[in-house]
Amino acid sequence: MKLNISNTIKAFFFMTAVMAQVKCSSSNDAVENPPVNPPVVNPPVVVTNDVDFWLTKGDQSVLLAKQAGTLGFGTLPNTYTNIEVKESQKYQTVDGFGYTLTGGSVDVINQLNAARRTALMQELFGTGENSIGVSYIRISIGASDLNAEPFTYNDLATGETDLSLAKFSLEKDKNLIAMLKEILAINPKILILATPWSAPLWMKDINSFKGGKLKAEYYDVYAKYFVKYIQQMKAEGITIDAVTPQNEPLHDGNNPSMYMSAIDQTNFIKNNLGPAFKTANLKVKIIAYDHNCDNPNYPKAVLADADAFPFVDGSAFHLYAGDISALTNVYNSYPTKNVYFTEQWTSSEGQFAGDLKWHLRNVIIGSMRNYSKNALEWNVANNANFGPHTDGGCTMCKGAITITSSDSYQRNVAYYIIAHASKFVPMGSIRIESNSGGNLQNAAFITPSGSKVLIVENDGSATETFNIKFNGKWVATSLEAGSVGTYTWK
Repeated sequence: MKLNISNTIKAFFFMTAVMAQVKCSSSNDAVENPPVNPPVVNPPVVVTNDVDFWLTKGDQSVLLAKQAGTLGFGTLPNTYTNIEVKESQKYQTVDGFGYTLTGGSVDVINQLNAARRTALMQELFGTGENSIGVSYIRISIGASDLNAEPFTYNDLATGETDLSLAKFSLEKDKNLIAMLKEILAINPKILILATPWSAPLWMKDINSFKGGKLKAEYYDVYAKYFVKYIQQMKAEGITIDAVTPQNEPLHDGNNPSMYMSAIDQTNFIKNNLGPAFKTANLKVKIIAYDHNCDNPNYPKAVLADADAFPFVDGSAFHLYAGDISALTNVYNSYPTKNVYFTEQWTSSEGQFAGDLKWHLRNVIIGSMRNYSKNALEWNVANNANFGPHTDGGCTMCKGAITITSSDSYQRNVAYYIIAHASKFVPMGSIRIESNSGGNLQNAAFITPSGSKVLIVENDGSATETFNIKFNGKWVATSLEAGSVGTYTWK
Protein backbone atom coordinates (compact mmCIF):
# COMPACT_ATOMS: atom_id res chain seq x y z
CA MET A 1 0.00 0.00 0.00
CA LYS A 2 1.24 3.48 -0.78
CA LEU A 3 0.95 5.92 2.20
CA ASN A 4 0.25 9.61 1.78
CA ILE A 5 2.86 10.95 4.24
CA SER A 6 1.99 14.57 3.56
CA ASN A 7 -1.66 14.14 4.58
CA THR A 8 -0.70 12.18 7.72
CA ILE A 9 1.60 14.96 8.87
CA LYS A 10 -1.06 17.56 8.27
CA ALA A 11 -3.57 15.54 10.29
CA PHE A 12 -1.14 15.22 13.20
CA PHE A 13 -0.52 18.96 13.45
CA PHE A 14 -4.24 19.67 13.18
CA MET A 15 -5.06 17.39 16.12
CA THR A 16 -2.22 18.84 18.18
CA ALA A 17 -3.58 22.34 17.68
CA VAL A 18 -7.09 21.28 18.61
CA MET A 19 -5.89 19.63 21.84
CA ALA A 20 -3.87 22.68 22.76
CA GLN A 21 -6.92 24.90 22.23
CA VAL A 22 -9.05 22.63 24.38
CA LYS A 23 -6.45 22.61 27.13
CA CYS A 24 -6.14 26.39 27.01
CA SER A 25 -9.88 26.81 27.07
CA SER A 26 -10.19 24.49 30.07
CA SER A 27 -7.49 26.42 31.87
CA ASN A 28 -9.24 29.75 31.25
CA ASP A 29 -12.55 28.32 32.40
CA ALA A 30 -10.91 27.17 35.63
CA VAL A 31 -9.70 30.71 36.28
CA GLU A 32 -12.91 32.41 35.29
CA ASN A 33 -15.25 29.87 36.94
CA PRO A 34 -13.43 28.24 39.84
CA PRO A 35 -15.19 25.32 41.52
CA VAL A 36 -17.20 26.11 44.65
CA ASN A 37 -15.41 24.76 47.80
CA PRO A 38 -17.12 24.35 51.23
CA PRO A 39 -16.28 27.13 53.76
CA VAL A 40 -13.50 26.47 56.27
CA VAL A 41 -15.06 26.03 59.76
CA ASN A 42 -12.70 26.47 62.69
CA PRO A 43 -13.38 24.10 65.60
CA PRO A 44 -15.07 25.77 68.60
CA VAL A 45 -12.78 27.01 71.37
CA VAL A 46 -13.35 24.82 74.41
CA VAL A 47 -12.60 26.54 77.74
CA THR A 48 -12.05 24.06 80.53
CA ASN A 49 -12.51 24.93 84.19
CA ASP A 50 -9.05 25.02 85.74
CA VAL A 51 -9.84 26.88 88.97
CA ASP A 52 -12.46 26.13 91.64
CA PHE A 53 -13.78 29.20 93.40
CA TRP A 54 -15.48 29.39 96.81
CA LEU A 55 -17.13 32.67 97.80
CA THR A 56 -18.47 34.44 100.88
CA LYS A 57 -20.04 37.90 100.59
CA GLY A 58 -20.19 40.46 103.37
CA ASP A 59 -23.96 40.82 102.99
CA GLN A 60 -24.32 37.05 103.69
CA SER A 61 -26.13 36.42 100.39
CA VAL A 62 -23.42 33.87 99.58
CA LEU A 63 -21.76 31.84 102.35
CA LEU A 64 -18.83 29.57 101.53
CA ALA A 65 -20.47 28.52 98.28
CA LYS A 66 -18.68 26.93 95.35
CA GLN A 67 -19.26 29.05 92.24
CA ALA A 68 -20.54 27.51 89.01
CA GLY A 69 -18.66 29.66 86.48
CA THR A 70 -15.79 28.48 84.29
CA LEU A 71 -12.33 29.80 85.14
CA GLY A 72 -9.75 28.67 82.60
CA PHE A 73 -6.09 29.68 82.39
CA GLY A 74 -5.08 31.39 79.15
CA THR A 75 -2.88 34.09 77.64
CA LEU A 76 -5.39 36.54 76.17
CA PRO A 77 -4.11 40.01 77.15
CA ASN A 78 -6.12 42.31 79.42
CA THR A 79 -5.44 45.32 81.62
CA TYR A 80 -6.53 43.88 84.97
CA THR A 81 -4.37 43.79 88.09
CA ASN A 82 -2.32 40.62 88.44
CA ILE A 83 -2.01 38.54 91.57
CA GLU A 84 0.94 36.40 90.54
CA VAL A 85 1.47 33.16 92.43
CA LYS A 86 4.99 31.69 92.38
CA GLU A 87 5.44 28.13 93.54
CA SER A 88 9.23 28.45 93.46
CA GLN A 89 9.30 30.85 96.44
CA LYS A 90 8.34 29.01 99.64
CA TYR A 91 7.91 30.28 103.19
CA GLN A 92 6.62 28.63 106.39
CA THR A 93 4.92 25.26 106.71
CA VAL A 94 1.38 25.57 108.05
CA ASP A 95 0.30 23.60 111.14
CA GLY A 96 -3.40 24.41 110.78
CA PHE A 97 -6.42 26.61 111.34
CA GLY A 98 -9.07 26.40 114.04
CA TYR A 99 -10.48 27.60 117.35
CA THR A 100 -10.25 27.23 121.11
CA LEU A 101 -12.40 24.38 122.37
CA THR A 102 -13.47 25.87 125.71
CA GLY A 103 -15.29 24.04 128.46
CA GLY A 104 -18.29 26.20 127.67
CA SER A 105 -18.16 25.05 124.04
CA VAL A 106 -18.29 21.46 125.22
CA ASP A 107 -21.27 22.17 127.49
CA VAL A 108 -23.42 23.71 124.75
CA ILE A 109 -22.46 21.25 122.00
CA ASN A 110 -23.44 18.44 124.37
CA GLN A 111 -26.93 19.97 124.57
CA LEU A 112 -27.57 18.98 120.94
CA ASN A 113 -29.39 15.74 120.28
CA ALA A 114 -27.23 12.83 119.15
CA ALA A 115 -27.84 13.23 115.42
CA ARG A 116 -27.23 16.98 115.31
CA ARG A 117 -24.22 16.72 117.59
CA THR A 118 -22.63 14.08 115.37
CA ALA A 119 -23.35 16.18 112.30
CA LEU A 120 -21.73 19.27 113.84
CA MET A 121 -18.63 17.39 114.93
CA GLN A 122 -18.16 15.97 111.43
CA GLU A 123 -18.79 19.39 109.87
CA LEU A 124 -16.18 21.06 112.03
CA PHE A 125 -13.44 18.45 112.23
CA GLY A 126 -14.02 16.14 109.27
CA THR A 127 -12.56 16.38 105.79
CA GLY A 128 -15.60 15.50 103.67
CA GLU A 129 -17.34 17.70 101.14
CA ASN A 130 -19.59 19.21 103.80
CA SER A 131 -16.83 19.67 106.39
CA ILE A 132 -14.49 22.59 107.02
CA GLY A 133 -11.50 20.53 108.16
CA VAL A 134 -10.43 22.28 111.38
CA SER A 135 -6.88 21.03 111.93
CA TYR A 136 -5.68 22.87 115.05
CA ILE A 137 -7.38 23.48 118.39
CA ARG A 138 -6.42 25.26 121.58
CA ILE A 139 -7.65 24.14 124.98
CA SER A 140 -7.27 25.53 128.48
CA ILE A 141 -5.28 23.83 131.25
CA GLY A 142 -7.97 24.09 133.88
CA ALA A 143 -10.72 26.62 133.26
CA SER A 144 -10.74 29.61 130.92
CA ASP A 145 -13.12 32.50 131.34
CA LEU A 146 -15.50 30.67 128.98
CA ASN A 147 -16.11 27.89 131.46
CA ALA A 148 -19.14 28.10 133.73
CA GLU A 149 -16.82 28.56 136.71
CA PRO A 150 -13.08 28.81 137.37
CA PHE A 151 -11.04 25.80 138.48
CA THR A 152 -7.62 24.18 138.22
CA TYR A 153 -6.62 20.53 138.49
CA ASN A 154 -5.31 20.97 142.03
CA ASP A 155 -7.78 23.07 143.98
CA LEU A 156 -7.35 22.89 147.74
CA ALA A 157 -8.84 24.41 150.86
CA THR A 158 -7.34 27.72 151.89
CA GLY A 159 -4.02 27.20 153.63
CA GLU A 160 -3.37 23.73 152.18
CA THR A 161 -0.53 22.83 149.83
CA ASP A 162 0.20 19.72 147.75
CA LEU A 163 3.85 19.73 146.76
CA SER A 164 3.69 16.15 145.49
CA LEU A 165 0.54 16.93 143.46
CA ALA A 166 -1.10 13.87 145.01
CA LYS A 167 -4.52 15.47 144.65
CA PHE A 168 -4.04 16.45 141.00
CA SER A 169 -7.12 15.41 138.98
CA LEU A 170 -8.51 15.98 135.47
CA GLU A 171 -12.01 15.07 136.67
CA LYS A 172 -13.47 18.54 136.19
CA ASP A 173 -12.54 18.35 132.50
CA LYS A 174 -13.94 14.86 131.89
CA ASN A 175 -16.48 16.18 129.34
CA LEU A 176 -13.78 18.08 127.46
CA ILE A 177 -11.60 14.98 127.43
CA ALA A 178 -14.47 12.88 126.08
CA MET A 179 -15.04 15.37 123.26
CA LEU A 180 -11.34 15.51 122.44
CA LYS A 181 -11.40 11.73 122.01
CA GLU A 182 -14.29 12.09 119.55
CA ILE A 183 -12.42 14.77 117.63
CA LEU A 184 -9.30 12.60 117.46
CA ALA A 185 -11.40 9.73 116.14
CA ILE A 186 -12.54 12.04 113.31
CA ASN A 187 -9.08 13.57 112.73
CA PRO A 188 -6.24 11.70 114.49
CA LYS A 189 -3.68 14.23 113.21
CA ILE A 190 -5.28 17.35 114.71
CA LEU A 191 -2.81 19.45 116.73
CA ILE A 192 -3.63 20.55 120.27
CA LEU A 193 -2.17 23.58 122.07
CA ALA A 194 -2.83 23.79 125.82
CA THR A 195 -2.73 27.02 127.85
CA PRO A 196 -3.42 27.81 131.54
CA TRP A 197 -5.42 30.84 132.59
CA SER A 198 -4.27 30.46 136.21
CA ALA A 199 -2.11 28.31 138.45
CA PRO A 200 -3.77 26.66 141.48
CA LEU A 201 -4.54 29.34 144.05
CA TRP A 202 -2.21 27.89 146.69
CA MET A 203 0.71 28.57 144.32
CA LYS A 204 -0.23 32.25 143.83
CA ASP A 205 0.53 35.34 145.89
CA ILE A 206 -3.20 36.08 146.30
CA ASN A 207 -6.01 33.69 147.13
CA SER A 208 -7.98 34.50 143.96
CA PHE A 209 -8.46 33.09 140.50
CA LYS A 210 -8.35 36.66 139.21
CA GLY A 211 -4.88 38.16 138.93
CA GLY A 212 -1.94 37.60 141.20
CA LYS A 213 1.45 36.05 140.44
CA LEU A 214 3.04 32.63 140.73
CA LYS A 215 5.17 32.51 143.88
CA ALA A 216 8.83 31.83 143.16
CA GLU A 217 8.91 28.93 145.65
CA TYR A 218 6.28 27.13 143.57
CA TYR A 219 7.94 27.45 140.17
CA ASP A 220 9.27 23.90 140.36
CA VAL A 221 6.01 22.29 141.47
CA TYR A 222 4.11 24.27 138.83
CA ALA A 223 6.44 22.88 136.16
CA LYS A 224 5.64 19.40 137.47
CA TYR A 225 1.93 20.34 137.26
CA PHE A 226 2.42 20.82 133.50
CA VAL A 227 4.25 17.50 133.23
CA LYS A 228 1.53 15.67 135.15
CA TYR A 229 -1.13 17.25 132.95
CA ILE A 230 0.60 16.20 129.73
CA GLN A 231 1.22 12.68 130.99
CA GLN A 232 -2.34 12.15 132.20
CA MET A 233 -3.77 13.51 128.95
CA LYS A 234 -1.50 11.11 127.09
CA ALA A 235 -2.85 8.28 129.23
CA GLU A 236 -6.32 9.31 127.99
CA GLY A 237 -5.10 9.00 124.40
CA ILE A 238 -4.70 12.76 123.92
CA THR A 239 -1.32 14.09 122.76
CA ILE A 240 -0.56 17.70 123.62
CA ASP A 241 1.59 19.17 120.85
CA ALA A 242 2.46 22.45 122.56
CA VAL A 243 1.89 24.59 125.64
CA THR A 244 2.21 28.25 126.47
CA PRO A 245 3.17 29.05 130.08
CA GLN A 246 0.35 31.58 130.52
CA ASN A 247 -2.59 32.96 128.55
CA GLU A 248 -2.30 36.75 128.16
CA PRO A 249 0.36 37.10 130.88
CA LEU A 250 0.04 40.91 131.00
CA HIS A 251 -3.76 40.86 131.47
CA ASP A 252 -4.57 40.08 135.10
CA GLY A 253 -8.13 41.42 135.12
CA ASN A 254 -9.86 38.34 133.71
CA ASN A 255 -11.43 35.51 135.71
CA PRO A 256 -9.34 33.39 135.81
CA SER A 257 -6.00 35.08 135.05
CA MET A 258 -2.45 35.41 136.32
CA TYR A 259 0.24 38.03 135.74
CA MET A 260 3.62 36.82 134.47
CA SER A 261 6.28 39.32 133.42
CA ALA A 262 8.77 38.59 130.67
CA ILE A 263 11.58 38.05 133.17
CA ASP A 264 9.38 35.76 135.29
CA GLN A 265 8.39 33.71 132.24
CA THR A 266 12.01 33.52 131.14
CA ASN A 267 13.09 32.24 134.56
CA PHE A 268 10.22 29.76 134.73
CA ILE A 269 11.05 28.33 131.30
CA LYS A 270 14.81 28.08 131.66
CA ASN A 271 14.97 26.94 135.30
CA ASN A 272 11.83 24.87 135.69
CA LEU A 273 9.51 24.13 132.78
CA GLY A 274 12.15 23.35 130.15
CA PRO A 275 14.26 21.15 132.45
CA ALA A 276 11.12 19.38 133.75
CA PHE A 277 10.07 18.50 130.19
CA LYS A 278 13.60 17.32 129.44
CA THR A 279 13.72 15.13 132.55
CA ALA A 280 10.32 13.63 131.71
CA ASN A 281 11.42 13.11 128.09
CA LEU A 282 8.49 15.17 126.80
CA LYS A 283 8.69 16.38 123.19
CA VAL A 284 6.01 19.01 123.80
CA LYS A 285 6.76 22.47 122.36
CA ILE A 286 7.02 25.44 124.72
CA ILE A 287 5.69 28.59 123.07
CA ALA A 288 6.32 31.92 124.80
CA TYR A 289 4.15 34.98 125.37
CA ASP A 290 0.59 34.26 124.00
CA HIS A 291 -0.55 37.88 124.12
CA ASN A 292 -1.01 41.01 122.03
CA CYS A 293 0.99 42.26 119.06
CA ASP A 294 1.69 45.59 120.78
CA ASN A 295 4.54 44.12 122.84
CA PRO A 296 6.95 42.15 120.65
CA ASN A 297 9.68 42.95 123.16
CA TYR A 298 8.20 40.43 125.60
CA PRO A 299 8.86 37.32 123.47
CA LYS A 300 12.15 38.80 122.27
CA ALA A 301 13.25 39.15 125.89
CA VAL A 302 12.49 35.49 126.52
CA LEU A 303 14.35 34.42 123.39
CA ALA A 304 17.29 36.69 124.17
CA ASP A 305 18.10 34.60 127.22
CA ALA A 306 20.72 32.04 126.21
CA ASP A 307 19.49 29.46 128.74
CA ALA A 308 15.79 29.82 127.87
CA PHE A 309 16.37 29.90 124.12
CA PRO A 310 16.94 26.15 123.57
CA PHE A 311 13.70 25.26 125.35
CA VAL A 312 11.46 27.66 123.38
CA ASP A 313 9.91 26.66 120.06
CA GLY A 314 8.58 30.15 119.31
CA SER A 315 6.13 32.89 120.26
CA ALA A 316 2.33 33.21 120.18
CA PHE A 317 0.25 36.33 119.53
CA HIS A 318 -3.23 37.83 119.79
CA LEU A 319 -4.35 41.06 118.08
CA TYR A 320 -6.48 43.00 120.55
CA ALA A 321 -3.72 45.64 120.39
CA GLY A 322 -0.81 46.35 118.06
CA ASP A 323 -0.26 45.36 114.44
CA ILE A 324 0.03 41.91 112.88
CA SER A 325 3.48 42.85 111.54
CA ALA A 326 4.80 42.24 115.07
CA LEU A 327 5.05 38.56 114.10
CA THR A 328 7.56 39.41 111.39
CA ASN A 329 9.38 41.71 113.81
CA VAL A 330 9.99 38.79 116.17
CA TYR A 331 10.57 36.29 113.36
CA ASN A 332 13.24 38.46 111.76
CA SER A 333 15.00 38.82 115.11
CA TYR A 334 14.93 35.05 115.73
CA PRO A 335 14.37 33.34 112.36
CA THR A 336 15.04 29.84 113.73
CA LYS A 337 12.04 30.18 116.05
CA ASN A 338 8.41 29.87 114.99
CA VAL A 339 5.56 32.35 115.39
CA TYR A 340 1.92 31.47 116.00
CA PHE A 341 -1.43 33.26 116.05
CA THR A 342 -3.52 31.75 118.83
CA GLU A 343 -6.60 33.88 119.57
CA GLN A 344 -8.97 36.52 118.23
CA TRP A 345 -12.60 36.93 119.24
CA THR A 346 -15.62 38.27 117.38
CA SER A 347 -17.99 40.43 119.37
CA SER A 348 -21.70 39.99 119.97
CA GLU A 349 -22.00 43.63 118.84
CA GLY A 350 -19.91 43.18 115.69
CA GLN A 351 -21.30 43.19 112.16
CA PHE A 352 -20.77 40.21 109.85
CA ALA A 353 -19.42 42.29 106.96
CA GLY A 354 -16.93 44.28 109.02
CA ASP A 355 -15.71 41.26 110.98
CA LEU A 356 -15.31 39.17 107.83
CA LYS A 357 -13.08 41.81 106.24
CA TRP A 358 -11.01 42.62 109.31
CA HIS A 359 -10.37 39.04 110.37
CA LEU A 360 -9.57 37.76 106.87
CA ARG A 361 -7.19 40.67 106.34
CA ASN A 362 -5.44 40.33 109.71
CA VAL A 363 -6.02 36.93 111.32
CA ILE A 364 -5.91 34.71 108.22
CA ILE A 365 -4.03 36.54 105.47
CA GLY A 366 -2.11 38.85 107.80
CA SER A 367 -0.83 36.15 110.13
CA MET A 368 0.15 33.91 107.22
CA ARG A 369 2.03 36.68 105.40
CA ASN A 370 3.84 37.38 108.68
CA TYR A 371 5.18 33.81 109.02
CA SER A 372 2.62 32.34 111.42
CA LYS A 373 2.31 28.57 111.41
CA ASN A 374 -1.35 28.68 112.44
CA ALA A 375 -4.35 30.98 112.77
CA LEU A 376 -6.97 30.50 115.47
CA GLU A 377 -10.19 32.29 116.21
CA TRP A 378 -11.42 32.21 119.80
CA ASN A 379 -14.41 30.16 120.95
CA VAL A 380 -15.92 27.23 119.02
CA ALA A 381 -19.46 27.53 120.39
CA ASN A 382 -21.73 29.15 122.94
CA ASN A 383 -25.42 29.72 123.55
CA ALA A 384 -27.65 32.56 122.42
CA ASN A 385 -26.72 34.56 125.55
CA PHE A 386 -22.98 34.22 124.79
CA GLY A 387 -22.51 31.85 127.69
CA PRO A 388 -21.47 30.00 129.61
CA HIS A 389 -18.71 32.14 131.11
CA THR A 390 -17.26 32.76 134.54
CA ASP A 391 -18.32 35.62 136.77
CA GLY A 392 -16.20 38.37 135.24
CA GLY A 393 -15.41 36.39 132.10
CA CYS A 394 -16.19 37.55 128.56
CA THR A 395 -19.87 38.39 128.15
CA MET A 396 -19.62 39.49 124.48
CA CYS A 397 -17.55 36.71 122.92
CA LYS A 398 -19.48 35.20 120.02
CA GLY A 399 -18.67 31.62 119.15
CA ALA A 400 -18.16 30.34 115.64
CA ILE A 401 -21.35 28.38 116.32
CA THR A 402 -24.41 29.41 118.34
CA ILE A 403 -26.37 26.46 119.72
CA THR A 404 -29.98 27.62 119.43
CA SER A 405 -31.82 24.45 120.52
CA SER A 406 -31.28 20.73 120.95
CA ASP A 407 -31.88 20.32 117.23
CA SER A 408 -30.31 23.39 115.63
CA TYR A 409 -27.26 25.60 115.49
CA GLN A 410 -26.25 28.79 113.70
CA ARG A 411 -22.97 29.40 111.87
CA ASN A 412 -21.49 32.80 112.71
CA VAL A 413 -18.84 34.93 111.07
CA ALA A 414 -15.91 33.19 112.81
CA TYR A 415 -17.03 29.92 111.21
CA TYR A 416 -16.55 31.39 107.72
CA ILE A 417 -13.36 33.24 108.65
CA ILE A 418 -11.64 29.97 109.53
CA ALA A 419 -13.42 27.82 106.94
CA HIS A 420 -12.05 29.84 104.01
CA ALA A 421 -8.61 28.57 105.06
CA SER A 422 -9.12 25.32 106.99
CA LYS A 423 -11.21 23.62 104.30
CA PHE A 424 -8.57 24.17 101.61
CA VAL A 425 -5.19 24.52 103.36
CA PRO A 426 -4.53 21.33 105.35
CA MET A 427 -1.75 20.72 107.83
CA GLY A 428 1.59 20.46 106.04
CA SER A 429 0.75 23.02 103.38
CA ILE A 430 3.42 25.62 102.60
CA ARG A 431 2.86 29.31 102.03
CA ILE A 432 4.21 30.37 98.63
CA GLU A 433 4.80 33.74 97.00
CA SER A 434 1.91 35.96 95.91
CA ASN A 435 2.13 39.71 95.40
CA SER A 436 -0.22 41.71 97.59
CA GLY A 437 -1.15 45.34 97.36
CA GLY A 438 -4.05 47.74 97.08
CA ASN A 439 -7.42 46.34 98.09
CA LEU A 440 -6.76 42.71 97.14
CA GLN A 441 -5.28 41.22 100.29
CA ASN A 442 -4.16 37.64 99.66
CA ALA A 443 -2.06 34.65 100.67
CA ALA A 444 -1.13 31.60 98.59
CA PHE A 445 -0.25 28.02 99.48
CA ILE A 446 0.72 24.68 98.00
CA THR A 447 -0.88 21.69 99.72
CA PRO A 448 0.78 18.32 100.40
CA SER A 449 -1.08 16.90 97.36
CA GLY A 450 0.30 19.66 95.12
CA SER A 451 -2.83 21.78 94.80
CA LYS A 452 -2.44 25.54 94.82
CA VAL A 453 -4.68 27.69 97.02
CA LEU A 454 -5.14 31.46 96.90
CA ILE A 455 -7.23 33.28 99.52
CA VAL A 456 -8.24 36.80 98.46
CA GLU A 457 -10.15 39.47 100.41
CA ASN A 458 -11.43 42.61 98.67
CA ASP A 459 -10.79 45.26 101.30
CA GLY A 460 -12.08 48.09 99.12
CA SER A 461 -15.46 49.71 98.55
CA ALA A 462 -16.02 48.57 94.95
CA THR A 463 -15.88 45.40 92.90
CA GLU A 464 -12.34 44.47 91.84
CA THR A 465 -11.59 42.47 88.68
CA PHE A 466 -8.16 40.86 88.61
CA ASN A 467 -6.04 38.08 87.15
CA ILE A 468 -4.72 35.09 89.00
CA LYS A 469 -1.40 34.53 87.22
CA PHE A 470 0.52 31.26 87.48
CA ASN A 471 3.25 29.75 85.29
CA GLY A 472 2.88 32.33 82.53
CA LYS A 473 -0.91 32.02 82.18
CA TRP A 474 -3.74 33.76 83.93
CA VAL A 475 -7.43 33.62 84.64
CA ALA A 476 -9.64 36.68 85.18
CA THR A 477 -12.07 36.82 88.08
CA SER A 478 -13.71 39.41 90.31
CA LEU A 479 -14.77 39.99 93.91
CA GLU A 480 -17.37 42.40 95.21
CA ALA A 481 -16.36 44.81 97.95
CA GLY A 482 -15.98 43.03 101.27
CA SER A 483 -16.11 39.59 99.72
CA VAL A 484 -13.70 36.72 100.26
CA GLY A 485 -12.74 34.13 97.68
CA THR A 486 -10.72 30.95 98.01
CA TYR A 487 -9.36 29.70 94.66
CA THR A 488 -7.85 26.25 94.14
CA TRP A 489 -6.16 24.59 91.16
CA LYS A 490 -3.81 21.73 90.36
